[in-house]
Amino acid sequence: MASSGEGRRHHHHRNLVPLAALISREMRNEKLEKPSLRYGCAAQSRKGEDYFLMKTDCQRLPGNSSSTFSVFAIFDGHNGNAAAIFTRENLLSHVISAIPRGLGREEWLQALPRALVAGFVKTDKEFQSRGETSGTTATFVIVDGWTVTVASVGDSRCILDAQGGAISVLTVDHRLEENVEERERVTASGGEVGRLSIVGGVEVGPLRCWPGGLCLSRSIGDMDVGEFIVPIPYVKQVKLSKAGGRLIVASDGIWDALSSEMAAKSCRGLPAELAARQVVKEALRTRGLKDDTTCIVVDIIPPDSSTQPLTPPKKQNKLRALIFRKRSRESASKLAKKLSAVGIVEELFEEGSAMLAERRRLGNDSSTAQSTSGLFTCAVCQVDLAPSEGISVHAGSIFSTSSKPWQGPFLCIDCRNKKDAMEGKRPSGVKVV
Repeated sequence: MASSGEGRRHHHHRNLVPLAALISREMRNEKLEKPSLRYGCAAQSRKGEDYFLMKTDCQRLPGNSSSTFSVFAIFDGHNGNAAAIFTRENLLSHVISAIPRGLGREEWLQALPRALVAGFVKTDKEFQSRGETSGTTATFVIVDGWTVTVASVGDSRCILDAQGGAISVLTVDHRLEENVEERERVTASGGEVGRLSIVGGVEVGPLRCWPGGLCLSRSIGDMDVGEFIVPIPYVKQVKLSKAGGRLIVASDGIWDALSSEMAAKSCRGLPAELAARQVVKEALRTRGLKDDTTCIVVDIIPPDSSTQPLTPPKKQNKLRALIFRKRSRESASKLAKKLSAVGIVEELFEEGSAMLAERRRLGNDSSTAQSTSGLFTCAVCQVDLAPSEGISVHAGSIFSTSSKPWQGPFLCIDCRNKKDAMEGKRPSGVKVV
């Protein structure tokens, strides 16, 4: 009996897999399931104010190669290149530092939208403290597996060309000329929107914000144009189907010459590096070199595919109108499988409001309101606050009758002033009608 029992135990142990081997196997499976990236950049300079960032070795968990994610960004400066250079050098670190440590991948991805807002605002505050008056757009793309998260201010743009020929824009242009909502917000904040007047009272050029004469309603920097020009980014997070897709990130030198459809179609079937060159070439052919022209192309390629993900489609995708579908709260996993099966991109998050009261994931969770130093942090820029320094977002609230002014999240004074401007109030708190 004893010997047979020992035999059974021995046989049982032979079927066990060491924990280290399990972890190793899971890491291999994760790598196999992850798409590969191919990317390229092309640019033609006229003013020397376009800058870009391509970094593919970022890690959610330092030292863990299986936690790698990639960043692609374009910064189109104006009134000098100082803001664009500063943002390229500092924005990524500010975003990463705003994400709590020790999160799993899914929690990390969920924390990204709030961290992007914090990173943009902190970068803007730090640059403005230098006393320089230049500004920059910022279109900042994070690719982690099949999930793409984009944050942007200004008029640089990111588009997604999914399999089947469906093209979608992952950013919103913050140009006063085209964006009615932003015009209304700026004028409600006390700014004036109008064209440049020349001799004889003739108005020329695009709509601008005065004082300052900026064509954009959101940017990083621009300390001389008033509080109504804000650094709060439009944020969108999507999950691609397992068919992959192509991202085209470019400055307005491209988009002033080409529509999203034209840019995507002009480079289909080409590898990423050649595709970026082709988009720039097509823009210059159409409009000439009137502005800095920069384009980044990123191909997100399924792991079992050795070819480029996009070839010219034989026919237009009939599901174009369904390119984005809101995640179902009741059956998220089932919906994700269905979306993936038919090549539809799943929208995980979208928020573009400049109204902090409307921003989801701002920091109402008390577990994220306290910093590692024991002090409270500003819900927007993440700066440490002494207990007497924080101003509740509910103080003088016009959007909630149930919230208490002593409850968080809390803002620093600078971000409270930005909040007032975003919500159409002067710094004094007087509502502008």
